Amino acid sequence: MTFSSSTAAPQRASTTQRIDVARQLLLAPFGLDESHLARALAEIRTHQVDDADLYFQYTRSEGWSLEEGIVKTGSFSIDQGVGVRAVSGEKTAFAYSDDISEASLLDAARTVRTIGAASQAGRVKVASQKIATSRSLYPGVDPIASLDSTAKVALLERLEKRARAKDPRVAQVMAGLASEYDVVLVARADGTLAADVRPLVRLSVTVIAEQNGRREMGSAGGGGRFGLAYFDDEQMGQYVDEAVNAALVNLESRPAPAGEMTVVLGSGWPGILLHEAIGHGLEGDFNRKGSSAFSGRVGQRVAAKGVTVLDDGTIADRRGSLNVDDEGNASQRNVLIEDGILKGYIQDSMNARLMGVAPTGNGRRESYAHIPMPRMTNTYMLGGDKDPQEIVASIKKGLYASNFGGGQVDITSGKFVFSASEAYWVENGKIQYPVKGATIIGSGPESLKKVTLIGNDMRLDSGVGTCGKEGQSVPVGVGQPTLRIEGLTVGGTA
Repeated sequence: MTFSSSTAAPQRASTTQRIDVARQLLLAPFGLDESHLARALAEIRTHQVDDADLYFQYTRSEGWSLEEGIVKTGSFSIDQGVGVRAVSGEKTAFAYSDDISEASLLDAARTVRTIGAASQAGRVKVASQKIATSRSLYPGVDPIASLDSTAKVALLERLEKRARAKDPRVAQVMAGLASEYDVVLVARADGTLAADVRPLVRLSVTVIAEQNGRREMGSAGGGGRFGLAYFDDEQMGQYVDEAVNAALVNLESRPAPAGEMTVVLGSGWPGILLHEAIGHGLEGDFNRKGSSAFSGRVGQRVAAKGVTVLDDGTIADRRGSLNVDDEGNASQRNVLIEDGILKGYIQDSMNARLMGVAPTGNGRRESYAHIPMPRMTNTYMLGGDKDPQEIVASIKKGLYASNFGGGQVDITSGKFVFSASEAYWVENGKIQYPVKGATIIGSGPESLKKVTLIGNDMRLDSGVGTCGKEGQSVPVGVGQPTLRIEGLTVGGTA
């Protein structure tokens, strides 16, 4: 399973090259070097703490949107700063500043060290520096600089014209382009130094189709960790086809039936249900506190045979992938559920230490102004051996949901509610008509046990996912094969 751009990929930077870039952007302009970082960490460690780190970040981002043939918005921002953290037991002390200077570093270090008792050991020995192991999963390019502003607007204009030309019923088109260049540097109390250079791009298109006074919407898009050259005419054509098709299908939709029934979920983006209903429940903090429906169940059967769920931050170019996480740990391919048996949880450093296990490369934070926590990267279910058409044909009466909109989940109970943005009513193995207003209601742990057929078409999403947790948002990926699940409740409008 791979994901790559349609153009030749720029050479990927090595670990030392990324550290050099981070030094040039985040230390040198402010008269800092590694000796200043070591001094700040030593200040924290004059008190008894279990862990401490410094997280420097430089982020440049840009966004363009087009509507009704004109540029509606254009934005550009630069943000930089440092977060300083000390951890003692379950307690975390955290301070951050957008002023990167030795004085700010030392002030923050003295503030956060108060979480621990003053050390009786006297002078603290500075840990020798070690470069963290990391991966090279994506190019260290600045996507904002890969096209000038005129070319970016022209790209959106081509996308809009293509959508309008696709079908005369297309009444309105909205398109957006977002680019980000993110550089991070992590220094830990044990002497670890890590850095990452993270490009991120996303292109989206939304169309509104009108027929006989009825208006319906369809959306598509994608992206990843690469430059804007990825969005060539072929890729844009794929997004336009998907968006227009979704809108036209919805023009023909009827009210969705309601009740308990067999539901078949399509491959790719419907994995967002897996992410929300199961993935969050496998994050280490919820399980350490015993608040997840999966707490204390490692080694037990939690899903039907054949169900294998992974969180994998090591897939090249993917939106959810990381060379290192936001604590300096290399990303990993973590098997969470294997053939229905729970194997483990995803961990950041603090929760891993408290649970007596190793970190899994899932310590993530929205920015230098936030503390890290265990978060997903690319979460997906492996494929099975069934033809997807055979799975749809197996439905006597039920719903085939090929795409999803939003949803929500209760971590403690595992109960979820999701809205299907594209779905079809199926009888006797044949698709009868598209439906509108279908919501899928169930329990994550229970739905895993009710998986009866798994398709051979495992697919990752196109690169659009953003995950929210405790007020922090991070880019993620999802994926799954076509799945048949028994006994889900469908809330409809019929």
